[in-house]
Amino acid sequence: MSRRQAHHVRHMLGLILAATSPLPLMAQTATPPSNPALPSDASASEEPIVPDDQFEARLPKVEGATPQSSAASAPLPSIDSWIDQQMPQTGTTTELPPATEPAQERELAQPLPALDSVTVPANVADDDTPETKQPDIRYATSIDGFGKTELEDEFRAESALIKGKGKAETAAMVQARANEDEKLAVRLFYSQGYYDATALASLDQNGDGTLKAVVSVTPGKRYTLAQIIVNAGPTVPPDLARNSLPLKTGDPIVATLVEGAEANVALRLPEQGYAFAKIGDRDILLDAKTVTGDYTLPVDTGPRGTFRKITTSGDNQAFGADHMEVIRRYKPGQVYDSRKVDDLRKALVATGLFSSVSVDPVKTGEPGPDGTEYVDLHVDQEAGPPRTLAGEAGYGTGQGFRAEATWTHRNLFPPEGALIGSVIAGTQEQGVSGTFRRSNAGRRDKTFQAGASINHQNYAAYEAFTAGLNMSWARQSTPIFQKRWTYTYGAEILLSNEQTTVDAATGAQDRRTYFIGALPVQVGYDRSNDLLNPTKGFRANLRVSPEASLQGNVSPYVRSTFDLTGYFPISDALVIAGRTRLGTISGTSRDNLPPSRRIYAGGGGSVRGYGYQELGPKDVNADPIGGRSVNEFAVETRYRFGDYGVVAFVDAGQVYNSSIPQFSDMRYGVGLGGRFYTNFGPFRADIAMPINRQPGESKFALYIGIGQAF
Repeated sequence: MSRRQAHHVRHMLGLILAATSPLPLMAQTATPPSNPALPSDASASEEPIVPDDQFEARLPKVEGATPQSSAASAPLPSIDSWIDQQMPQTGTTTELPPATEPAQERELAQPLPALDSVTVPANVADDDTPETKQPDIRYATSIDGFGKTELEDEFRAESALIKGKGKAETAAMVQARANEDEKLAVRLFYSQGYYDATALASLDQNGDGTLKAVVSVTPGKRYTLAQIIVNAGPTVPPDLARNSLPLKTGDPIVATLVEGAEANVALRLPEQGYAFAKIGDRDILLDAKTVTGDYTLPVDTGPRGTFRKITTSGDNQAFGADHMEVIRRYKPGQVYDSRKVDDLRKALVATGLFSSVSVDPVKTGEPGPDGTEYVDLHVDQEAGPPRTLAGEAGYGTGQGFRAEATWTHRNLFPPEGALIGSVIAGTQEQGVSGTFRRSNAGRRDKTFQAGASINHQNYAAYEAFTAGLNMSWARQSTPIFQKRWTYTYGAEILLSNEQTTVDAATGAQDRRTYFIGALPVQVGYDRSNDLLNPTKGFRANLRVSPEASLQGNVSPYVRSTFDLTGYFPISDALVIAGRTRLGTISGTSRDNLPPSRRIYAGGGGSVRGYGYQELGPKDVNADPIGGRSVNEFAVETRYRFGDYGVVAFVDAGQVYNSSIPQFSDMRYGVGLGGRFYTNFGPFRADIAMPINRQPGESKFALYIGIGQAF
């Protein structure tokens, strides 16, 4: 019967140590042989002492012996002097008897040289000039034996010998690197299931004194999984732990695959109600005969739980557990799901009110429905600084320089009641505004906002002094929590004094006061992968705003805009982005519309290559007067390298006096841009020029801002 060799593998795969040691040597006592000439019961005291003369007379005679000389009576030499006489004299050669074993066997019987037996220069500085730097020791590295294991590249990437780039200060450093590479090779093989692998590093000295480090490996056979056992209690659904372990018989015993499979069990069980599940230490029994391993994993599932209530603690709290109950997505009594716990934690972080916050399940021991046990969630919180000061700045041809500073107290009216003050300063726009905003207002992700503003705008198309009140309910995305569906609805009241062109043929202008009311509604659908710097997916946005303008008489109308953008990755560094916009105003003529409510095109967020609001119908002075419909298109190629990027783009668009876009008389702009990518979005600078430039239009346009153009 063949002998079965087995090893136990516990904890970290790849750290299997088979320790063997010889049995201790037994103490042995040497007993001198007895003298057969003596009887067994004789003693030394019974033998008479023989005198010297009688002893010598009994000695046998030797032929050729000479009479005893005076030297014979001389004292015996000392042990040391006798040894000296036996040693060969300097310059003499002692002939050894020829070996009786064959030369080949003698060669094979010689022990392998130790790694440190190679003699190389010590490479130390001379005592007289200790500060003199000695030349580095050069060495070459040879790696052999990896074969088809596909581990050689990984070994080379981590090899100490290769990282040394073939030079070292001393031979001891080369030896140390070789020793480390021996261990590295074995670790790599163990991590991939080659548990019989060996590695040997040696140093050879060439005739010119240079070194060659040789790493030779023998992978052996790769072990695979045989029997897979998960020791766990009953679950709902049955065999949940085993079904969550994506390992099957015949899979190679690869450390990362096994650890990843166990991590999946630890992930799936809490998603199915087992909040306190614990994964035990694996055990793998290796069989060298079959080159397989039997895998056993103990799992303590704990009780199946259902949600109950939220508790909170902290010395400086942003808000209490009652508001957290508003933010949660689950309902009390539902089966515990760790994904909903993570969702609550993300929602708390998205409020921006905490410097630290954690959410953990708490075992209550109290029975719940359907044989479950109630689980509470405890939120440990520490409120962060509630005030922020932010700013943004930009420049656009036709729009000039524009800067906005914002002061926000995010929790002046708890919970999540913010007060926002804003100031706009620019060459062609100035204004102040104040806003109250309540986030998660009565419902998760629902925001109520009310504000007042005073604004002055002075563009080529119009000049307006405007005061307004607005309020809205919204569900919008944030950089932390990007949402697929968004919406906004509300009301707006404006009082605006505007200078407008009353006769395009003559350029005659007049100043009029408009009282405007609007009920805007906006719906968005976002499948892009990033809010500020998308690289794939698409976005669609529809805005409809029924409005009425009172200036002498009431003029009702509807403003509508549809935007669609798409992002197509060609590679990790190259993205093609496209955009289209269609807009319309129906229900009244252009002249009945306040100039600030008409449709314009041109500028950094519209058709680049043209000034702000520069496209469309113009008066006799070549100043834009706006229109009632628009179509815009843009294609942009974005190439990123590190934190920098370049773009090339083509934009097209036109504004029409009709209420339906005509898709005719299109104007085009082409340009290049640069990007500097930061944690809060890309910094953008674009320069563009119009194609077939018309009189009065800019030769080129420059746009600077934060975020992609679309």
